[in-house]
Order: sequence, then structure tokens, then C-alpha cells
Amino acid sequence: MTPTLMWTFQGMCCVFQMMKSKADEEDYWNSSKFKAFTFDDEDDEFTKLKESRQAVNSICGLVEEEEDEDEVEKVSWSGEPVGSEGISRFLSDSETGSGASASSPCVSCFLLPVSCRYLVVGQGDGVQPARAELPQDRHDAVAVSLEKFRSLQEKLLLLDEAVGVHDGNVITAVLIYLKKSLSKEVLFRELESRQTALRHFIHYLTESKEQRLLLELYRALGRTEDEALLQYKEHLRITDENKRRDFLKSCVSLPFSPEDAGHVQDHYTLLERQIIIEATDRQAETGGKVEIFQKFPRRASILNMPLITTLYYCCFYHYAETEGTYSSPANIRQTFRIAEKQYFVTALAARAKLKAWHDVDALFTSRNWLGFTRKKSPLSFSRVADILSKNNAPVQVLQEYVGLVDDVELRVALAQKYKCHFIVISTYRDLKDRQLLLGYRGKVERGSEEERKIDELLSNPQIRWKN
Repeated sequence: MTPTLMWTFQGMCCVFQMMKSKADEEDYWNSSKFKAFTFDDEDDEFTKLKESRQAVNSICGLVEEEEDEDEVEKVSWSGEPVGSEGISRFLSDSETGSGASASSPCVSCFLLPVSCRYLVVGQGDGVQPARAELPQDRHDAVAVSLEKFRSLQEKLLLLDEAVGVHDGNVITAVLIYLKKSLSKEVLFRELESRQTALRHFIHYLTESKEQRLLLELYRALGRTEDEALLQYKEHLRITDENKRRDFLKSCVSLPFSPEDAGHVQDHYTLLERQIIIEATDRQAETGGKVEIFQKFPRRASILNMPLITTLYYCCFYHYAETEGTYSSPANIRQTFRIAEKQYFVTALAARAKLKAWHDVDALFTSRNWLGFTRKKSPLSFSRVADILSKNNAPVQVLQEYVGLVDDVELRVALAQKYKCHFIVISTYRDLKDRQLLLGYRGKVERGSEEERKIDELLSNPQIRWKN
């Protein structure tokens, strides 16, 4: 190792060792701009497929959680904040292949955040190392040449020291250099025993969209499920729905875990069905002979919508269809194994939106073995009342379900909120509370049917009031 290289290496190790003093601070590790890669990222389409079975109650009311942008600094994959010059000016020559002159300070460099005041840095071949005074703020940086680390042993030691610093920017910068200076086979082999560096490298490849290299890495590591998931995500690039369907069909045979294999099969089946429904409904809407499409024109295509949105769509436009058709809600429920509660709340929202109160009532009606009917719901009746109210259900409809709320205080509160006066009146009567009934008399409209009902109860000698 040449004296200059030795000075450079010692200088970098000085930085690494001084920064290790921060390793016990949890926020220091978390301060890294680069998170470990996972297929559970919020923007992962595969995760959205799984979560689509959850609460989506309107075809045009999809709501996505917003990320807290204040907590994550946006950075480019050169490791610098977007808009700053930073490391890009050091990496630009080697990244673009334009080359650097012999007088350039370094050919391939990266920025080290430093927590020390002084650092020894190599300035280039034939130039003696200089002692540079640096600010104490750890977010400041110094350019360090990586080209001097030529042997495999030196490069791996550099990587291990970078991991020991617990700074994602440093780790990623070193990995970028190793990616350019080592063969894929050697790099993959060495990363296999360095899991922290491996996670950062996977995330770097993912963010830089180097899909082919990432696939090779997964194959080399024997991570068949990750390889399958990565191939599956390629469907996002396909805009033509028929080609996307065919691609998803080819993904069904990939080596997924049993759970993921089921979701991929469902995704393919759902898109296949959506293509059929979309073609049929577009023709019906254009023909102008189907009343519901004229009264409620479709706001969007059903293609590539989540499962529950598709169910809502079919409950809205195809509710009465027999189970044998692809667009039948009952057929969709059975094919995709939708839970009773999820089906119920989706159908309720769709029929309430259409003001189809007869269909709403039929959802709750059940018969026992003696033939008697009663109202039954997998949802609480307070939740049912809330859904109906949001769809502007009339009082006559609302009071039927508010009256089924078991808790007396909640029932009265809901009845007052939704102006179901007869529910309040009958509840106070059942409580035999004359004072509450007298007080409520002043809240109803004078001369109304509600006021007459209260007067009738107050004058009834057969009721034994408790006060």
C-alpha cells in the first residue's frame, strides 16, 4: 500500500471511528436518508392489492393516506438532497463516463458526514495529505477519494467500516463504488454475509430502477420469492389491460409463498373479469337503453380498480343480476371469498347511494325456522344509521334502525341527532320518565304529530310514571 493510499485510508478510518461514537444514539441510525428495502412499502402495488379487501365504500371516494413529507428528506440516489450540488459534482465524471483529468482531486469520491473537527484526507496521487479543519456539525461533509482502494481486501474493509458508522448515506456511497469496481459475482458473494449492506444495496437498486441487476442478485442469493415478487411488479409498466392480464397469468406459476400466490391468482382473475364487465357496460352505456347508466353515468372505468371498489360498482349497477353472471355481486363475493361484514357494508353503501331503501331493508331482514322475520346486522345499528344518514336517508328509514340500538343513552343521542322524535318519545315512555318527556315536548314543533303523541302519553292514566 503506497504512503498516499495509507494516509487516505487512515483518514477515512478516522472519520469512521469518530462517527462510531454516535452509534448508541438511536436517532443517529434513524437519521439515515436510506431505509432498508421491503416489499411492504406504502406505494407497493402488491400491498395495495392485499389491502383492497378493506374499507372502500365508494367508487369515486378512494382515499389514500398521505405520507408525512416532513419526516423524510427527499434525496437523490447520489446521496444528496434534491436541488443541492453536493456529491453529484464528485460522482459526475465517473457516472457519466466523461472521464477526469489527471489534475482532478479525485476520480470517484463521496461525501462523509463528520462529527470531528479535524480530518486527514488524501488529495490525489503525488500530493501530500492535508489536515483540514471542519465545522463540528455532523451534517457537514468532506470529499474522500475511493479510487485508491484497489484490492478486494481494502474495498471490503471500507464497506465494513461504513456499516459500522451506521449512516445510510455512507454505506450507499461505498456500495455505488463497489458496484462499479467489482464483478457482480464477487459483489453478490460478499454482500450475502453482510446483511445490513445487502439491504441498503437492494433498496438502492430498487430506487434506481435497476430491475435486471436486482433480479440477478435475488437469483444469486436463492431468494426465489423476492425474485417472483419483483417480476410480478413489472405489471405496473404495462398499460394495455389485455397485455397486463396475460402477464399476470404468466406470473401465477412463479414461486410465490402460498399466501402471495393466492393474491396473484386473485389479481389475474379480477382483471380478467373487469375486462369483460367494462366491455359489456361501455356498450350498454353507449347504446342508451339501460336506465341506470343514463341516470347515473359512470365516472370512471372499472379496469384495474381494487376488489372492493369492483364489488361496490357491481352492487351499484348490477345488484339484481343472478349469481351466474360475472358482474353479479353474489358471484364476486363467492369467487374472491369476501367476508360477510365487508360484503354487507359495501352493498349497504351502494344501495343507500341509490336511495334503494327496499334493497337496504332486505339486507337486514332474516327469517327464523318458524317463519318470523327480524332485523339482523353484522354491523352495529349505530354504524348503520351513520351510513344511511350520510346518504341522506329520510327520517322514516333512519328511525327504524336507530330504534334497534340497544344502549338507551346512545339510542336517544342518535335519535336526537337525526331528528327521529318518535324514537325519543317511545324511549322516554318505556323509561316511565314523565319529566324527560315534558322537557322534550318543548323541543318538538308546536301542533306537530310528535307533540300530540307526547300529550296523549302524558294524559294516559294507565302509565305509572316514576316521577
